[in-house]
Amino acid sequence: MTRLVLASASPARLGVLRTAGIDPVVRVSGVDEDAVAAALAPETTADEIVVALARAKAVDVAAVIPELAADCVVVGCDSMLLVDGQLQGKPHTPEVARERWAGMAGRSADLLTGHCVLRLREGVIVAESAQCSSTTVHFAKPGPDELDAYIATGEPLQVAGAFTLDGLGGWFVDRIDGDPSSVIGIGLPLLRRLLEDVGVGVTQLWRDARG
Repeated sequence: MTRLVLASASPARLGVLRTAGIDPVVRVSGVDEDAVAAALAPETTADEIVVALARAKAVDVAAVIPELAADCVVVGCDSMLLVDGQLQGKPHTPEVARERWAGMAGRSADLLTGHCVLRLREGVIVAESAQCSSTTVHFAKPGPDELDAYIATGEPLQVAGAFTLDGLGGWFVDRIDGDPSSVIGIGLPLLRRLLEDVGVGVTQLWRDARG
């Protein structure tokens, strides 16, 4: 039985997969994202950066799952918001979150999510496929009191781009152009294609997940 291993601690990604019929095994990578990004060539594009981070997470987890490595797929993801040519990850502090919102309120930006799928058999990576999805997010202009209240919840501090689509941040998104699941953190249409690339049909994972 092929199992899907999610190389992420993101409850949003887990929720997307569970809603879509897959109950993955969750293993969190120990990758230093800043170190991975710093090691990339200066000419590396934004798309390539998020894919490289997604792959680093998947590879890291693939090395530490002996109980599943006989037959599984490991999925790594990384999301960042591209604003004025600059990638933005998690703000971590209220001050940075406020600064991010000052730059994106009332504007549009691209949410990039790198996806990497590794197919393992008997502990060996036998196939892999990776790609980036891009969705344009059109942000509203929250009022000062609204922004204060949103930042005070802590939600924007630990998510790429300082916003969510499926949480409180959804009140401040006017619309998106692209795949909503990708904005949440894992794009189902792209993931299905990547799984096909490594020889795994998504409906088989539905049957496995549901017993």
